[in-house]
Amino acid sequence: MTPVIQVEGLRKEYHRLRGRGGLRSTHVAVDGLDLEVPEGGVFGFLGPNGSGKTTTIRCLLGLARPTAGRCRVLDVPTPAQVGRVIGRIGAIVETPALFPTMTGRRNLRLLGQVDGIGAQAVEQALERVGLSERADDLVKTYSLGMRQRLGLAQALLKDPELLILDEPANGLDPAGIKEIRELLRSLGDEGRTVFVSSHLLVEIQHTCDRVAILTQGRCVATGTVDEVLERGHRTTLRVGVHDLAAGLAVLHEAGIPASRNHTCLEVDLPASEAARVSETLARQELWVTELHADEASLEDVFLELTTPVLEEAT
Repeated sequence: MTPVIQVEGLRKEYHRLRGRGGLRSTHVAVDGLDLEVPEGGVFGFLGPNGSGKTTTIRCLLGLARPTAGRCRVLDVPTPAQVGRVIGRIGAIVETPALFPTMTGRRNLRLLGQVDGIGAQAVEQALERVGLSERADDLVKTYSLGMRQRLGLAQALLKDPELLILDEPANGLDPAGIKEIRELLRSLGDEGRTVFVSSHLLVEIQHTCDRVAILTQGRCVATGTVDEVLERGHRTTLRVGVHDLAAGLAVLHEAGIPASRNHTCLEVDLPASEAARVSETLARQELWVTELHADEASLEDVFLELTTPVLEEAT
C-alpha cells in the first residue's frame, strides 16, 4: 500500500541578512528528514517548539519550497502538483486564518462557498467540533481554544481523506483537549488519515496509533507508540514490603536485580516477572503490600532519544 505521506531527505534552509554589512546567516529548520505515514489512523508528529514540525507541514502543503529532498502527499509530488490533491486534504497550519468581525458560522459558509460546499456541511462541521451553540457569536469574542476548534471545523468542511493538523490542541483547557483527542480518534477510526503535530507528549501517547519523534529537524524514532515506548527505557517493578532492607537482601540472594528508595523496592524486571518477585518474597514471609509496573511514558523516551542529539548540536 502506498504511504499517504512520503518524505525523503527533506531539507529546508532559511537565509537571513544581518547587520549593516549584510552578513548572511543560514538557519536549517529541517535536516535530511525521512518519513512515511501509512493510510488510516492517527499519526503523531512529535517534537518541541522549533524542531521543524511546522516547516515540514508547510513543505507538504506547498506553502514552502524545500531546499533539498522530496515530498509526496496522496501519491503526488509536492509542492509541484499539490493542486491535484488539495481538495482531498483538510489542514490547520499554525493559527487558523479567520475573519474576527464575522460569526463562526459566517466564516465557514464563506470558506465553503469557495469550494462549492453547502450549508449542511457547515452545520455538520460545527457540530463535530462542539461549536454549534456559539456559531452565531463573532469570532473576535472567541477564546484561543474556540478559534482552534473553528479552524478544525474549517479543515473538515471538504470531508477530507487526509487531515494535516499543526498543534490542534493549542490553547485548549483540559476538557477541550479531551474533546479534541476523542474527535481525532473518531476521525482516524473512520478510515481517514490524521497527521497531527504536537509538543503535548501525553496527548500524543493517548491519541495516536503511530508516532515520529523530531528534534533539530531530524527524525530520531518512528513506529507504533508501543514500539517507540520500548526504545531505550526498560519497565521496572515497584514493590512494597514492610521491611525494605530484608526484602532487598532476599531479592539479591535470589539473583533478582533490585534497588531501594525511600518508599519501595525498584526491581529491574518486566511486568511479566511480577509473580516471580512476589513468590520469592513470600517464601521468606515478606508479604507484598504494593506491586505494579513503572512503565516508561512517551516523555521519558522522548528525553532519552533527544538529549544526545541536543548535546551534539551544542
